[in-house]
Amino acid sequence: MAYEELAAHSAELLAPLGAVKLRRMFGGHGIYVDDLFIALIAFDQLFLKTDDQTRAQFEGAGGEPFVYEASGKPVTVSAYWTVPAEAMESPALMQPWARLAIAAALRARASKPSSTRRKPKATEAAPAAKPRKAKAAAPRGKASARGSRG
Repeated sequence: MAYEELAAHSAELLAPLGAVKLRRMFGGHGIYVDDLFIALIAFDQLFLKTDDQTRAQFEGAGGEPFVYEASGKPVTVSAYWTVPAEAMESPALMQPWARLAIAAALRARASKPSSTRRKPKATEAAPAAKPRKAKAAAPRGKASARGSRG
């Protein structure tokens, strides 16, 4: 399957779970469902998000972790795993795997500390500016000199 076809097919498979967005990243695609990052496409494969609670299910079903090469050595990213081949056949077969990915992504989001400081939005009122002191009009060059000759 061609790369763009795989991205479109993956979006179709995940569509029953919510609004799907594909974003190009790292030479592949990131896949969001309802603004939650749950999957990536790289090396002509779909990888779904996993965590300690779901990884064994992917591994038990014959899935493989996301592996890429850096500095000539393989790097394994155990947070993303392939799905069983039959899950790629229909949205109904993909749903149990996608739900595991959504659950893992939600747990990951919940475990991140929330930011206590936020930048004010552009629509919020800006603090009032200090009024400037008025400067006294000072005599200016030639025009002032002419007026004083009399």
